[in-house]
Amino acid sequence: MASRISELVLECRDPELLARFWCEVLDFVELDRDGEDIEIGPREGFGGARPTLILSKQERPQPDRTRLHIDVNATDRDQDAELERLLALGARPADVGQTGEETWHVLADPEGNVFCLLRRRLDPL
Repeated sequence: MASRISELVLECRDPELLARFWCEVLDFVELDRDGEDIEIGPREGFGGARPTLILSKQERPQPDRTRLHIDVNATDRDQDAELERLLALGARPADVGQTGEETWHVLADPEGNVFCLLRRRLDPL
């Protein structure tokens, strides 16, 4: 099968400001907070038809890398099997300063765009 886009992650200086803005634009609600990061999404929550948006606090977003990245979840296999499939398709591991304790894998597509493979499996839509 495939993976699904489950989240878009936007690095920003002011997650509160952007959460208010994007909630109004998209008719989203706040779903979760992790430190200064805020996840917003549709009222039905994470894992539905529309991806959520995580506003990730960065004092000084990196000018040499994109401030938006995609998170994907496997739909028909576990994370390890999906990682193998993505690597075989041309993805490669990427280092963005992970600690090694993360539950996700940071990868780059064939052109170097960073994305994350999350652990949780989602139903295909």
